[in-house]
Parts: sequence; structure tokens; C-alpha cells
Amino acid sequence: MNPPSPAVSAGAKSSKGLHVGLWIVQALLGITFVGSGLWKAFTPLPELAAMIPWAGQVPAAFLYFIAFVDVAGGLGVVLPSLTRIKPGLTVLAALGCALLQLSAIVFHFSRGEAANTPFNFFLVALSLFVSWGRRAGAPIKPRHA
Repeated sequence: MNPPSPAVSAGAKSSKGLHVGLWIVQALLGITFVGSGLWKAFTPLPELAAMIPWAGQVPAAFLYFIAFVDVAGGLGVVLPSLTRIKPGLTVLAALGCALLQLSAIVFHFSRGEAANTPFNFFLVALSLFVSWGRRAGAPIKPRHA
């Protein structure tokens, strides 16, 4: 059996499949959150409101704050692990993404838009998987200075 990659914590008993699966999910979450944030930030508000009605019913500052949080979360689930600089931040970013999506679920339920939430639940599950995986399942070993 091959020894774990040097990027994987020496004490972790993780499979290569879990490690690869986590990287795939991290990449997909990164693309999803960064893409969503950039889309919200750079699509003119009237166009955005035509596609997602709540965007026209909240203050623009709130919308741009959510766009910023999306981008930060998307970068956070990938970059710390990729660079191995403070990879524990990936765990926190993934928890933040899960919290953002749980907040979105509450927001949509409060507006009677429960039908709009399945993808949010899916993102919560993926974010929690990354958080668990990078904390306990297949942690990334920090780079040595």
C-alpha cells in the first residue's frame, strides 16, 4: 500500500479516495460560491431582480455583502488547502458556507419559497462534508516555513 501524500496529515488514517473526493467537492464548492458571488456583484440589479426576485426586494448593500461572502467562502474552501498555508481555514470556510446556506434556507422559508431550497440543502451537505473531511477525515498538513 502506498503511503499517504505528504500533504495529508501524518496521523490521519484516510483513504486516497476520500482525499480525492474532498478535492473534487472543494473545487466544485469554490466554483459555485465564487461564480455566484461574482454573478451577484456584476449583474445589473434590474436583470438580477428579474431572475431572482428577492434581489430586488433587499437593500443593494445586503446583496453586495452576500456576493462578497460568497466569493470569500468559495476562495476559503480551496486556497488554504491548495497552498497549505493555514489549511485549517478551509474547515472554517466550509462551516461558514454551510451557515450561509442555512441562513438562505431560513430566508426562503420565511418568504414561502421552500421550493427554492433543495440546492441550498445540497450545498450545506457538501460544505459539512468538506469541513469534516479536512478536519478529521483527510486533513491537509501545513507547509513548513
